[in-house]
This record gives sequence, structure tokens and C-alpha cells, in this order.
Amino acid sequence: MEKEKLGADLEMEMERLPIIALRGQVIFPKTISNFDAGRPMSIKAVEEAQKKDGKVFLLAQRQIDIEHPSQEDLYEVGTLARIKQVIKLPGGLLRVLVEGEERGQLMELEEENPLSGLIKTLPVKGIADPLKKEAYQRLIEEDLNQYVTLSPRLLAGILDPSLIFGNLEDFVEIAANYLDLSTEDNMALLAEQDLEKKLQVFHQILVKEIQLAKIQQSIDYQVKENMDKVQREYFLNEQIKVIRQELNGDEDGGDLVDEYRTRLQEKDLPQEVRDKGLKELKKLQQINPASPEYTVLLNYLDWILDLPWQEASQDNTDLALAREILNQDHYGLKDVKERILEFIALQLANPSAKGPILCLVGQPGVGKTSIAASIARALNKKYVRMSLGGLRDEAAIRGHRRTYVGALPGQIISLIKKAGTDNPLFLLDEIDKLSSSYQGDPASALLEVLDPEQNKSFSDHYLELPFDLSKVFFITTANSVSTIPGPLRDRMEILHLSGYTPYEKKEIAKRYLVPKLLKNAGLEEKTFKISDAVIDSLIEFYTREAGVRALEKELAKIIRRGLLKMNEEGLEKISVSQRNLRDFAGQKKFLKNPPSQKNEVGLVTGLAWTPVGGVTLDVEVTISQGKGKVLLTGKLGDVMKESAMTALTYLMTSLDRDLEDFRYSHDFHIHVPEGAVPKDGPSAGVTITTALYSAILNKPVYRDIAMTGEVTLRGQVLAIGGLKEKLLAAQRAGIKRVFIPKENEKDLLDFDEEVTKPLEIIGVKNVREILDLAVEGAHENK
Repeated sequence: MEKEKLGADLEMEMERLPIIALRGQVIFPKTISNFDAGRPMSIKAVEEAQKKDGKVFLLAQRQIDIEHPSQEDLYEVGTLARIKQVIKLPGGLLRVLVEGEERGQLMELEEENPLSGLIKTLPVKGIADPLKKEAYQRLIEEDLNQYVTLSPRLLAGILDPSLIFGNLEDFVEIAANYLDLSTEDNMALLAEQDLEKKLQVFHQILVKEIQLAKIQQSIDYQVKENMDKVQREYFLNEQIKVIRQELNGDEDGGDLVDEYRTRLQEKDLPQEVRDKGLKELKKLQQINPASPEYTVLLNYLDWILDLPWQEASQDNTDLALAREILNQDHYGLKDVKERILEFIALQLANPSAKGPILCLVGQPGVGKTSIAASIARALNKKYVRMSLGGLRDEAAIRGHRRTYVGALPGQIISLIKKAGTDNPLFLLDEIDKLSSSYQGDPASALLEVLDPEQNKSFSDHYLELPFDLSKVFFITTANSVSTIPGPLRDRMEILHLSGYTPYEKKEIAKRYLVPKLLKNAGLEEKTFKISDAVIDSLIEFYTREAGVRALEKELAKIIRRGLLKMNEEGLEKISVSQRNLRDFAGQKKFLKNPPSQKNEVGLVTGLAWTPVGGVTLDVEVTISQGKGKVLLTGKLGDVMKESAMTALTYLMTSLDRDLEDFRYSHDFHIHVPEGAVPKDGPSAGVTITTALYSAILNKPVYRDIAMTGEVTLRGQVLAIGGLKEKLLAAQRAGIKRVFIPKENEKDLLDFDEEVTKPLEIIGVKNVREILDLAVEGAHENK
């Protein structure tokens, strides 16, 4: 009687506990398991349990896709468990290790965020008859042994019945925890309060699993047997084929010839190409298949049949769509985009118009190669690329004649085959870096390819057939026009891509570089934040370039170091700002040196162009007693030395006083700092003239000015190149006024406001105009 009363009291015991809804998982009493909690209500429930004694009620959901389950969405029976360990995972997840203690039933759901409710414990009714209990033990043990034999998922011995059968209820639930059962089967075991019925349910489940394992094993055996049979038949057929070819080569050869003849007749080919193919096919019939010439002819016929002689893709003629695609992929590059839209407009007016041949010229990293792929997307053309850097073999363009062993067509034809259409966009990258050798001159071989009047019948040495390249849209890229051979340059339309302004670099970084790098690193923008001020600092103090390649490398370095920091310190988010930039990017590589406030004699700031953008260049002049010697230092090129001599001659003959005695009683030392860096070009003429003038008069030059321009013996200032890059360099150096040739003022109309607005730009025709404004008190010596 006392035992019955104690059981009744236990059955009526209820307590209020936090509840965690599990999706696709059932946890049993007397087992240790883990699960991941990611929903806010589950995380709150874990936190609530940890505040007390770690006790929590685990319930399985009926449908796993419900985010916020109500009482109807949950099974009634679950497990009272105690939290043993909680580990924080990336992404805000919690990995929770629990130990199941008792079976329980949800009586009433009180709260939904987090879930909590009244829980009643459910005891299990045991088996009174010892014989019946032993019978169930043997039955279950036999089922498990049979299942272990059939299924590799459960290792023999991991559930040793002799060790666990002391408590049959615990054993059933521990065994079920190891087996890969469905949620419904697990819940059927968990919810059953009668041990005898629970064992019957477990027996039924094991019988079903054994049957499924037998069927799976049978299917697997049949599949492997069929595969072995197929492989055996394949090898036998290959052996038979070789034997037949040895005995009678014409038998299979006849079938092959018929196959090629059918393909030649069915494919849309120019008549000249079809006739050539049939002629080669006739030769094939007369050659023994064992002959090397047989394989050569087969390869040649394959090339003829695979090339897109008359297969074109439908070009996009939607101007609005093309403009949208170009603007999506690249920021800036206005001239290139406008030229492509002009081509589309021409296609609308005349669909048979020949494809243009454009040459994109610009410094490394300004987007020459990537804009070509974007143009192909905008025009809906296939895109192929050929790198010409260091190419010195003419055969790479025109191919080898078939008389050579292993001969193949050149890359032009090979890439046209890869494109699969006769009107792709073909990028010839780094055309200014072609070489020549005893193997031929590739630049000369390209003359026919890039001539709109000749490429209609381009002949490859391997094919010996004319292929129409006039529909191909050729785009070439180069860093400098000067190294492109003249006849080749004459066949192309040159488009200059100037360097990016700091504002353009910042926009490119924000719109394209940062999102791309974060995606490659598997990060989200909300997880890894890089402020605008950081990008500004990277542009100003860590990179000096016309393009954005170095900027991309610096951003990639920041993201890599941020990932390392997140992993080592267990951080979920990273924010890079001016305050912690040094931790991610290291020390500044370039320091901003503002111009000295002190005006000095013989010191003038000039502007120069380099392959990586514009730079400021100081010119220093000192005059000492001597015999008229002129010393030029700073690793100057011949053109720059000539500019210095021109400047000196102009001053000696143009100043309003006799300087002949001064000229031959003094030595002139002209120096351009950074002596290890080669320097050349005529645009330093006005800078050298001004520095010499300042030194001769012993009057200082204003330090907030810079200048560029070529000078003649009569003082005329001639036009120069690279003006945009030079103006940007002046901005970076803190210059206020810039003197440029009058002829270059027209170029300012093509520049954006951020290039010209911060500067006072003065156009001059004669160097005398600069001298009057740049040198203190110069007007006193007129």
C-alpha cells in the first residue's frame, strides 16, 4: 500500500520548466546527447535553465519547418534533462550538451518566448513476470545482433546486452538513441508507459529496420554485380574491336567514313569547306587505319566539323539594357562605355556592319581586361581571351602546317572553336608586350587578323581554308601605345583609360572590391564592416597607383587578418576603423608630405607621369663660381637632359640683361631627387626653367605651385600627356595652383569635377607667364 501511494504521489508531481522545441531530433532519458540551439526562443530557454539548476524539458516538433510552435505543434511527451555544457558557435548558435533524466508530459504551455510550461513526470509500468521479461530480453538481443550484422551503421559490441539488460527500460531507450530511427518511431517508444508494450513496439521497429537493411543490401549487391558485368563487357568489346581492326581495317573504317560523310553533308558549311572535307575523306578511305596519317586526317576532319563556320549568336541591341550591365560591372570608364553603346547603335542601323577593333590603353589595374568581359555580357556575345605577353612564336597565331608531327591550329582558330560562334568578343591581352624571335614575328601575323579589309578570309596554316573573322569583335589591351608596332597600331581605334580619382577608387572599393572579397572569404557585410574612412586611408597612405589592384590587395590583407582574429578570439563580428586600422593593415607605406611653407631659391615642384599614375617631382638648382659647367644628376634620361640645356639657353638669351660673363663664370648643378629612379621626358622643361631662373636671380619660388610643360628655345610651352594623372598627383601633394600648357586646356573639359575643382589651373603659352607668377619679385627684373 505504501509503494502504491508513493507511485501515485510521484505521478502527480509537476513543476514549471523552460522548454526547448527540437526539430527532427528526440532525446531519451538516461542518454547523453547534444543539439544546436539557434532560434531566439531556444537560446532564451537555455539561458533561463542555466540561471537555475540547468533543468530543461525537451520536446520534439511535429513539423520541423515551423519557427514559432504552439502547444498543438509539439508532441505531448518529452524528456526532462539537465544541461551539462554550452558552447558558443559562429553565427550565434549554441551547442548544448544534455543528460536525459526522466520522461515527462506537457500539461500546459504557459509562455511562448521563451517556451515554458507545467511538466508532469511519467513513470513506466514494469513487467512483473520474470519469465516474460527474460523472453523479451532474448528477443530484443536476437533482433539487435541480426541488425548489427546487416547494417554497418552500428558496430557490434557498442550495445552489449549483458551489460545493460539489468534495466530493460533504460536499455531500450539507449539502443534507440544509437539507431537512426524516424521521429515517429522514436516518439512511439518514448511515449509508451507500459514496458511490455514498449518492448513490443521496439521489436516491431527492429523487424522493420532489419527488412529494410536486407532490401538495401540486396539492391547494393545487384548494382555492383551489374557494374562488374558492364565493365567486363566493355573490355571484351574493346578487345574484339582491336582484333577486328588487325584482321580487316576496312570493315570499321567504312562505317567511320560514312559517319563523317553524313556529318559533312548535314552541317551548315561554306561550299569550299565542304568540298575540302569530302576530298580529305576520300583520302581517308584509301589509308590503312594503322598508318599515322589516318589519325592526322581524322583530327583535321574533326576540326572542320567542330568550327562554327556559319553559327552566330544573337547580339543584344537593347541600348538601355547594355548601359545598365556596363554600369553594374564597372564604375567610371565613361569613354569605353559610350563607344560600346555607339557600336550597338550602329548595329541597329546596319546589322551587317563589321565589328570594331578597339585598343584599350591604360596603366595596370584600371580595368582593361575586366571591362572586356563586361562588354561581352552587355552585347550577349561569347567571350574568349588570348594573352599575348611574351608571345614570340608566329605559329601561336597562324598554327602549324599539317606536315609537322602534332600540328594544331593557332590560338585564334582554337579559341573561335571554344567560343562556338563566329561572332564572339575576342580579347587580345597585353598586345604591347609581343616579342619576336627566329620563330617569326607574331605582331606581323596579327596584321591580317586585325585588318577589317583582310580578316574576312583569314587563313590558318593548319586548316588551309579561309575563315571569316570580320564578324568577330576584337578588343586589345596595352599599358603603352609607344611599344605597339606602327602598322598594328594603325589598324586599331585607341581608347585611353586614365587612372582613377580617389573618389572613383573609393566607390569601386565599396561597390565591387569589398563585397567580392567578403564573398570569397565566406563573410557577410554585416559581420565584417570596413568604414569609408579606412578606404580613404588605404588610398592615400597605403597605395600609389592609377588603378585599384594594390587597393584590392590591401583590402584582402585586412579581411584575412580579421578572419584570423575572429577565429583566435572567438569574435562574431569585426569592425575596421581608423582607430584600429594599423592592427589590420600595418604601418603606412606612404606619408603625405605637404609642401613646405617656406619659399626657397632654386626649388620647384614639377608634375610627372609614371606607369602607375602621376607623381610630383622636385627640381633643385644651385649655382656656384666656376667655368660654365652644367652638371645634371638624378639618373636623367637623354630627353630630360636636352630639356635642361634648352632651358638654360633660353634664359641666357632672353633675360633683359647681359649674362654671357655670368654664364661662363659659374657652374650650374641641376638635380632631381630620388636618384635611383630613372627619369625622362620633355614635360619637365618649364620646371627646370623656373628653377634656373630662381637661382640666377636668387629669388625664391612659391611652394604652393606645381607645373608641367615642354619648353622651346623661344620659351613656347608645348602640350604634354598624362594631364589627369598629374593633376591628381598635385592634389595628393597639397598643391594649390598648377601651370599647364594652353593647348592642354581643352583636355580639362573631359575631366570630372573632383579632378579640377580643388586646383587653380592656369594655362600658359610662354614660360615667361610662369616666371612672372611663380617667382617672388620676378616682375622687378623685366
